[in-house]
Amino acid sequence: MMTRIVKDPIERRQEIVEAARDLFDRQGYRNTTIADVMDHLGIAKGTIYHYFKSKEELLEAVIEMTVDESIEQMRRLVDEMEGSALEKFRRLVEAGRMADEHDDILDHLHQPGNVGMHTQLLMAVIAKQAPLYAELIRQGCEEGVFQVEHPLETAEFVLIGVQFLTDMGIYPWAEEDLMRRAMAIPAMVEAQLNAPAGSFNFLIEQL
Repeated sequence: MMTRIVKDPIERRQEIVEAARDLFDRQGYRNTTIADVMDHLGIAKGTIYHYFKSKEELLEAVIEMTVDESIEQMRRLVDEMEGSALEKFRRLVEAGRMADEHDDILDHLHQPGNVGMHTQLLMAVIAKQAPLYAELIRQGCEEGVFQVEHPLETAEFVLIGVQFLTDMGIYPWAEEDLMRRAMAIPAMVEAQLNAPAGSFNFLIEQL
């Protein structure tokens, strides 16, 4: 008789989330079932439902893990990189997107019926990203490039404004509206930070 392996609940939950993300990436979210995850791991259906009530709830956990990994990468980048605040800003913005290999998961959030989850995800990301950008704003103030009285709140304001005015998952903006906003964003950020004119033109490339 085989000995039943009992895993630590945290380890088991992580294993389920990682397996689900792998399947979502390879098969697509819509084409993946709870049974697929169960078969992939060789576990009972009840084991998965002990941790997640539905596939949608499992998706939320996959997104949360992906976001946390992205934020951790950004944190390491901030801790390791050298240079001026503007140089770090550019590199951090480039690193601030969730990894391209999870496009199918993100595409699912852009569906009309997923606005609530999408907005919840964006707010969670902004809450975690804002302190990193606030550090760079403080550095820019010390360098005399920015003049900001409230670095964290300014970072939150800018991130929320840019995200909610350009994200197709929140509202299906017309292409001309997106382009109009994209062209205005650098000057708007510069105004918030009291930064030199043209110093944030690189943002247009990221939108």
